Amino acid sequence: MQLLIVAMLLTYIITLYFKRNPLKHTPQFMWKRFLSWFPLGMTYAFMYMARYNLDTLATAEVITKAEKSQISGWGFFVYAASLFISGPLIDKIGGKKGMIMASLGAAIFNILMGWTLYLHLKGSSAVNLVVMLTLFYSLNMFFQSFGAISTIKVKSFWFHVRERGTFGAIFGTLISLGVYFAFDWTEAISRAVNVKYAGEPSAFREFIQSAFFLSGSEVSAFWLIFFIPAGLLILWALIDLVLIKDSPDEAGFGKLETHDASHGQTADFDSWFKTIKSVFSNRVLLMIGVIEFTSGVLRDGIMKWYRLFAKDTGMGVENILANWGLWAAVTGILGSFLAGWASDKFFHSRRAPVAGIAQTFMFIATLSMLIGISTNSMVVGIGALVMMCAVIAVHSIMSGTATADFGGRKGAATATGVADGFSKLGSSFQEFVLGAIITKETWAYWPSFLIPFTLLGLFFAVKLWRELPEATKKYLAEVEKLKVK
Repeated sequence: MQLLIVAMLLTYIITLYFKRNPLKHTPQFMWKRFLSWFPLGMTYAFMYMARYNLDTLATAEVITKAEKSQISGWGFFVYAASLFISGPLIDKIGGKKGMIMASLGAAIFNILMGWTLYLHLKGSSAVNLVVMLTLFYSLNMFFQSFGAISTIKVKSFWFHVRERGTFGAIFGTLISLGVYFAFDWTEAISRAVNVKYAGEPSAFREFIQSAFFLSGSEVSAFWLIFFIPAGLLILWALIDLVLIKDSPDEAGFGKLETHDASHGQTADFDSWFKTIKSVFSNRVLLMIGVIEFTSGVLRDGIMKWYRLFAKDTGMGVENILANWGLWAAVTGILGSFLAGWASDKFFHSRRAPVAGIAQTFMFIATLSMLIGISTNSMVVGIGALVMMCAVIAVHSIMSGTATADFGGRKGAATATGVADGFSKLGSSFQEFVLGAIITKETWAYWPSFLIPFTLLGLFFAVKLWRELPEATKKYLAEVEKLKVK
């Protein structure tokens, strides 16, 4: 049933893409653009599976909550720090090479994490599991940092600013599918290899047991939650190598003028130093970065902790808990599509108003979770779903769209890198803080910690409410003149 829903969602994404053509591109252009961004987006989605698989070790009690927080916290910190290097690099080499580097690098270090876990579970006393996982996970996250910015870099050349709200929705959808792969597929692998699993047998469990010769094993093969995503990333890297084109002119079309901040720009991004300086001297991009910091706290503060909350307290909603990844995907897709549609439809391609509305919903959701944390599991569960819907709306429209608008084509990767870097600093921050303060008796601290970040994000969204790149303002003014005539 889950696979059918995912197939329907992918079909809907593809159909929407081909139906939404406000600039009247030729069918040849639409197809070539599809073959450049769709494999890129699917690669990025599977990178999530190679990122959040670590959380499954905690729910399977291979590592503790505190150990998970330490490993993940350092990994997200490395991700954030590396974006100030990888952003200018991707601006220089292009999104195609960046994504191939990202997927292959993440695959290599997932294989090393799997091998480390294999040695540990087989009884090797020489392996310090937490130290080695921290090292390899951090290196995995270094390469993971290339993924989102490579996607946005290619998008910035292929999509006009008036098309980017819809693309932001598509990007958010692919992120949401990545969350589904990360949680539900990884959890299915975990159950399939767990020798202590007492649930009903499934065709997938039998396939995994047979394919990897696990029948009769006395040790749970949890290392496969790292090996399998690594194999999938290698496959997608090969597909990317064949299909992706960085820009329309590389694909045999003329240059597409996108009317973003790069419009008319000739020499602002000649060096890494100038690229970084251009981004860090842009107050709009820095405010987007702060909003993204709050989105990192709020997104991973929900996605990575709800299942642990349910495990500790017994207050999980069964349907939500059993389909956590699918719910995350569905709510995230809803949020990203509403954000992209509303941005282009009602706010003339301004992104901040949508982010502000989403932050308001998150404030209400976290406050409701705090009120019901000890008494009403349904309120907490629904609050978590509302949070995921709203926070993916913020992340897709700000990191996936606004950064490309204000950074322009030439600086899209660096601008996105700064925003995504702030987001991952938020992810790292919440891991260290929540890992330190949450015990079975202190889960009320969870929503209490999240509430102030919804208000901080709302404040900066309001500050950015009317901001647009100058080139976009001129383009919209010209369009209005034509309408009057």
